[in-house]
Amino acid sequence: MRAVLFRIAQLLYFMAPAYVANMAPPFVRYWKGWNRPISERWLGSHKTVMGFGAGVLGAVLVVFVQSRLAWEGSLVAYGAWAELGVRFGAGAMAGDTVKSFFKRRAGVTPGKPWIPLDQLDFVLGALLLVWPRAALAWEDLAIVLGLSFGGHILVNHLGYWLGVRDARW
Repeated sequence: MRAVLFRIAQLLYFMAPAYVANMAPPFVRYWKGWNRPISERWLGSHKTVMGFGAGVLGAVLVVFVQSRLAWEGSLVAYGAWAELGVRFGAGAMAGDTVKSFFKRRAGVTPGKPWIPLDQLDFVLGALLLVWPRAALAWEDLAIVLGLSFGGHILVNHLGYWLGVRDARW
C-alpha cells in the first residue's frame, strides 16, 4: 500500500505543471483589451491568447521550482527544465484548445460540461508532448487519468465557489 501511495505522489508531482497550466487561464480573463480570443469563430471567446500564454508560463514556473527542489522521487530529469515546462504547458493548452474546437463543432456552448473531455483534454495534450521525456507504464496512465478526472471536477467546483470560474465545470 505504501508503494502505491508513493507512486501516486510521484505521478501527481510529475503532472503538477499540467495542472497549473490548466488552472492559469481563468486568472487572466480580467485583463481586457489585449486579451483577445485565439479564434472566436472556431474556439469561442473563452480561449484567449493571454490564457494560452499564462498556461505555458505557469507550467514553466512549476517545472523550474521542481528542478530546484531536486526530489529523488521525480519521474523525469529536470536538466532541461525550460523545455520540459514548455512541453507541459503547450501540451496542456493545445489539448484544451483542440477539445474546444470539437466542442464548438458539436454545438456545446462555453461553460457547459462535455464529460469526460473537459476533465482530460489538458492531461492528454500534456502527456502527448511529455511522453518522450517520461517512462510511464500503462498503469501510470490509468492512475493519472483517474486522479485528473476527479481532481478536475473538485478544483472547478472550488473555483466556482471562489468566484474565479463562471461555471462549476
